[in-house]
Amino acid sequence: MSMCMDQWISQIEQWFHQQPVEQIYVAVAVLALTVVLFVLFSLLKTSKSNTIVLAGLNGSGKTILFYQLRDGSPHQGTVTSMEPNDGTFVLHSELGKKGKIKPVHLVDVPGHSRLKPKLDEFLPNAAGLIFVVDALDFLPNCRPAAEYLYDILTKSSVVKRRIPVLILCNKTDKVTAHSKEFIRKQLEKEIDKLRTSRNAISTADISDEFMLGVPGEPFTLEQCRNKVTVAEASGLTGEVSQVEQFIREHVKP
Repeated sequence: MSMCMDQWISQIEQWFHQQPVEQIYVAVAVLALTVVLFVLFSLLKTSKSNTIVLAGLNGSGKTILFYQLRDGSPHQGTVTSMEPNDGTFVLHSELGKKGKIKPVHLVDVPGHSRLKPKLDEFLPNAAGLIFVVDALDFLPNCRPAAEYLYDILTKSSVVKRRIPVLILCNKTDKVTAHSKEFIRKQLEKEIDKLRTSRNAISTADISDEFMLGVPGEPFTLEQCRNKVTVAEASGLTGEVSQVEQFIREHVKP
């Protein structure tokens, strides 16, 4: 066995001596480049984003959802935050699970109109976005909610990266809450009106925006370039299973 190995090594050495020096340099360079590319690919693969962004109008219940996902508690009452809640943690419902579970980086962006630009800080690294809608007081807030959602769906950072969006109808535990089907249709109608009015503006006045929908057809969420789905939840009662499902679809355990 040792003799065969020595013979094999001797043949390799002989082959190397027979090759032009330039050819050996090229072979070594190709090998080095292959190793570098492999390492870079591995790093990119393992560093896939684990950031999920919570957005929506003030009072929609984003911060209570944040606490439910992190602590399994709503931290009773209405919570208004003027600074983003930003945390990396294993979802509370998964704490008892065995094996390695990937933590989620969850960012709750305040809904105050003055603070909406903060959203742009987190979108470039987002694996998904949850747009929270108050299903109880939806009608008075339908127009501003649609405007905010329109702004999100036309952002180049969302469209180019095909960031998945979940429209989350919160507070559905209340009897008078609107259904997700109703909310979806109303948002589509409002966005269709916005699309018509904003498309009339010269493209020179629109920065960093993509056009929504199909020209000449009523707008539907299916027309978006990125995947948009609608779900229900109740941050106060802890019914957040559909939220967790969305998170785990885009931040693998």
